Amino acid sequence: QLQASGGGLVQAGGSLRLSCAASGRTSSIGAMGWFRQAPGKEREFVAAIRRGDNKKFNADSVKGRFTISRDNAKNTIYLQMNSLKPEDTAVYMCSGDFANWISGSDNWYNPASYAFWGQGTLVTVSS
Repeated sequence: QLQASGGGLVQAGGSLRLSCAASGRTSSIGAMGWFRQAPGKEREFVAAIRRGDNKKFNADSVKGRFTISRDNAKNTIYLQMNSLKPEDTAVYMCSGDFANWISGSDNWYNPASYAFWGQGTLVTVSS
C-alpha cells in the first residue's frame, strides 16, 4: 500500500515536496515512481527510482527542477519540486512494482507497468 502526501497550492516559482510512504511487503518493492494527471489529459510519467543503486529516471519536462529520492529505512520516496510552473498543476500519484527494471527498459515510463498505486495528491500552481 502506498500513501502520498504533500500537495497543496503554491505560486509559480515556488517549491513543494511530496512524500509517498509504503507499507506491507516494502522490502520487495523495486521500482517506485511518480506520475501526474491534469484535467482532461492522460497520466504522465514524472520520475522514477530504482532500488539498490537509486538510479533515477526523469521526464524531460521536469529535469533540473524536480528531484526524486528514496529512503529505504523509512520505506518512503520523495519528490522535491522546485521552480514550479502553472503547467505542473495536476494530481500527483506515486506508484510501485516488485520489479526492478534495467536502465534501458520502457517500463519505467509506462504507468501500466506498475502494479500498485497510492491515492493522488493535488498540486496547484498559480500564476
